[in-house]
Amino acid sequence: MKTLGFMLAIIGLIMVIYTGFNYVTTEKVVDLGPIQINAEKNHPVQWSPVIGAVLLVGGIVLVVMDRKNTK
Repeated sequence: MKTLGFMLAIIGLIMVIYTGFNYVTTEKVVDLGPIQINAEKNHPVQWSPVIGAVLLVGGIVLVVMDRKNTK
Protein backbone atom coordinates (compact mmCIF):
# COMPACT_ATOMS: atom_id res chain seq x y z
CA MET A 1 0.00 0.00 0.00
CA LYS A 2 2.92 2.29 0.70
CA THR A 3 4.18 1.99 -2.89
CA LEU A 4 0.70 2.66 -4.27
CA GLY A 5 0.44 5.72 -2.03
CA PHE A 6 3.76 7.09 -3.27
CA MET A 7 2.75 6.50 -6.90
CA LEU A 8 -0.60 8.25 -6.42
CA ALA A 9 1.09 11.18 -4.69
CA ILE A 10 3.64 11.58 -7.50
CA ILE A 11 1.00 11.34 -10.24
CA GLY A 12 -1.19 13.82 -8.34
CA LEU A 13 1.69 16.28 -7.98
CA ILE A 14 2.47 16.05 -11.70
CA MET A 15 -1.21 16.60 -12.53
CA VAL A 16 -1.33 19.70 -10.32
CA ILE A 17 1.80 21.17 -11.93
CA TYR A 18 0.96 20.25 -15.55
CA THR A 19 -2.75 20.72 -16.24
CA GLY A 20 -2.63 19.23 -19.72
CA PHE A 21 -0.71 18.64 -22.91
CA ASN A 22 -1.17 18.86 -26.69
CA TYR A 23 -0.45 16.41 -29.46
CA VAL A 24 -0.53 17.02 -33.22
CA THR A 25 -1.80 14.69 -35.94
CA THR A 26 -1.47 15.09 -39.69
CA GLU A 27 -4.58 14.50 -41.79
CA LYS A 28 -4.75 14.24 -45.55
CA VAL A 29 -7.20 16.87 -46.84
CA VAL A 30 -6.78 16.55 -50.62
CA ASP A 31 -5.23 13.71 -52.64
CA LEU A 32 -5.36 14.39 -56.39
CA GLY A 33 -2.66 12.14 -57.83
CA PRO A 34 0.66 13.91 -57.37
CA ILE A 35 -0.97 16.79 -55.48
CA GLN A 36 -1.47 16.19 -51.79
CA ILE A 37 -2.56 18.69 -49.17
CA ASN A 38 -2.11 17.79 -45.52
CA ALA A 39 -3.37 19.64 -42.47
CA GLU A 40 -1.93 19.45 -38.99
CA LYS A 41 -4.60 19.21 -36.31
CA ASN A 42 -3.88 20.13 -32.69
CA HIS A 43 -5.52 17.97 -29.99
CA PRO A 44 -5.41 19.47 -26.47
CA VAL A 45 -5.83 17.14 -23.50
CA GLN A 46 -6.79 19.07 -20.36
CA TRP A 47 -7.71 18.02 -16.84
CA SER A 48 -8.62 19.89 -13.69
CA PRO A 49 -5.90 20.46 -11.09
CA VAL A 50 -8.50 19.41 -8.50
CA ILE A 51 -8.18 15.81 -9.74
CA GLY A 52 -4.42 15.99 -9.17
CA ALA A 53 -4.96 17.41 -5.68
CA VAL A 54 -7.36 14.57 -4.83
CA LEU A 55 -4.81 11.98 -6.02
CA LEU A 56 -2.05 13.72 -4.06
CA VAL A 57 -4.08 13.75 -0.83
CA GLY A 58 -5.21 10.15 -1.40
CA GLY A 59 -1.61 9.03 -1.87
CA ILE A 60 -0.50 10.80 1.30
CA VAL A 61 -3.38 9.23 3.24
CA LEU A 62 -2.38 5.75 2.01
CA VAL A 63 1.23 6.28 3.07
CA VAL A 64 0.21 7.56 6.52
CA MET A 65 -2.30 4.72 7.02
CA ASP A 66 0.37 2.17 6.07
CA ARG A 67 2.80 3.63 8.60
CA LYS A 68 0.17 3.45 11.35
CA ASN A 69 -0.65 -0.19 10.50
CA THR A 70 2.99 -1.33 10.62
CA LYS A 71 3.66 0.09 14.10
